[in-house]
Amino acid sequence: MERAAADRSGAEEGESEWREELRQQQSQVDALRERLVEVKVGMKCSEEDSRKELDHLCRRVKTIATLLAYLKSKARIMAIPHLAHTSCGIRHQDGVGYVDRNGVPLADWSKGGESASCEGLDDETCRRHSEVDTCGDRCHGDLVKRVIVAESEAANEKEKVRMGLEEIRRKTIQVESMSAKVEEMEKFAVGTNGMLNEMRQRVEDMVLETTRQRQRAAENEQELSRVKHDFESLRTYVGTLVNVRETLLSSEKQFETMEKLFDRLVARTNQLESEKAQKEAEVQKVVEENVRLRAMIDKKEAQLQAMSEQCKFMALSRPN
Repeated sequence: MERAAADRSGAEEGESEWREELRQQQSQVDALRERLVEVKVGMKCSEEDSRKELDHLCRRVKTIATLLAYLKSKARIMAIPHLAHTSCGIRHQDGVGYVDRNGVPLADWSKGGESASCEGLDDETCRRHSEVDTCGDRCHGDLVKRVIVAESEAANEKEKVRMGLEEIRRKTIQVESMSAKVEEMEKFAVGTNGMLNEMRQRVEDMVLETTRQRQRAAENEQELSRVKHDFESLRTYVGTLVNVRETLLSSEKQFETMEKLFDRLVARTNQLESEKAQKEAEVQKVVEENVRLRAMIDKKEAQLQAMSEQCKFMALSRPN
């Protein structure tokens, strides 16, 4: 019974350990699924952000290109750049770059109201400014400044576009890497699901084995109870045999005592028989002696009788 209880407790402990390991694997799979969902959401968000940023940059490039085309079409009358710059008072200064007639560098031209208004111009605004700019020569300098600023901004925007494309390519590589990682995670999740299914099957097999072991334990308990009953019967029988043996031993002791007494009796009988034979021999001798003595007595009696007869005869033969 203790062995069956130990087997049953060991099976229950193994089943609880397998269930705990199964719960841990299931929690890991759930965490991996949540991580996979987060990665997919992050990929979608990063793709949407990149797409929005690219659209914004494209719109800005298109706007600047439109403005640049407009300014170039308006500046065709100034085909020679250095003459246009000279006429507008714009010159190139070493270490600073382009400066206007007031000595304001190119970096500060955008701080003015006209340059600031050029950053967010649409097509309608550009048309209005073109109509206003054609009114006089005083706008040529501003137009040249705008061309220079637009070219610099176009170069900057192209650089930004290039950097944006590089960033997009880098993010694309990251997305592809994350996609590969996601595929690996999916494969790992599939493998984990396979492992979980295998572990679930093993747990079910262990449950069936535990059920069979419990049935076997019940059968063993029944067999043990039957063996106990048989053992009790055997112990009773053995007790009876022990009592019989003790009785036989006591009887054997009594029999040995009786044998000893019988041996003594036989010895005594033999002794008595020998004594009897001796006595019989003595009696026979006495009888023979008695016969001899009787014969002698008879002889003596005969002699006495003869002597008596002789005496009587002699007495009768004597006178008086």
